[in-house]
Amino acid sequence: MSKKISNKGKIFYFCFATVFFVLFDKYFTSLILDNLQNFPENSLIGLTYVENTGAAFSILENYKLFLVLFAIIAMCMIAVTLIKNIKKASTFAVLWTSFLVAGIFCNMYERIIFGFVRDFIKLNFVNFPVFNISDIFINVGVFAIVIIIIKNNYSTKINENSSR
Repeated sequence: MSKKISNKGKIFYFCFATVFFVLFDKYFTSLILDNLQNFPENSLIGLTYVENTGAAFSILENYKLFLVLFAIIAMCMIAVTLIKNIKKASTFAVLWTSFLVAGIFCNMYERIIFGFVRDFIKLNFVNFPVFNISDIFINVGVFAIVIIIIKNNYSTKINENSSR
């Protein structure tokens, strides 16, 4: 028997998970960057330090204020959407939303504090831009949320068709 989590519980869960993922990102980013030279390179993944003043793939380079404002607006919109839909949101959806918000927040934080985002993960098996933990959070969070939305829409259509 599963116990249903209250709306306030989901909000608490979202806040707790977001803070956890932010702390995770900040801790491991510092640990990796402080010990960059100690990590062995392999054929799959390498570590290299890059200061990215833009967004994904270095687009909007040197538009720090715009990128910070965009991040703030995005986080606010995500929070409002989550709160408006909290009753329908699963804890799984809340978790992935916190993953996304943590990634956005961490990149925004670095942009404000350093003036750039510190990227350091390099894929050696393909020509791909260097990225960071926050970028992983954002991409995985978006992917998971899209899958959840598609699954929910598909389930709704199946239920509507079966009730006819």
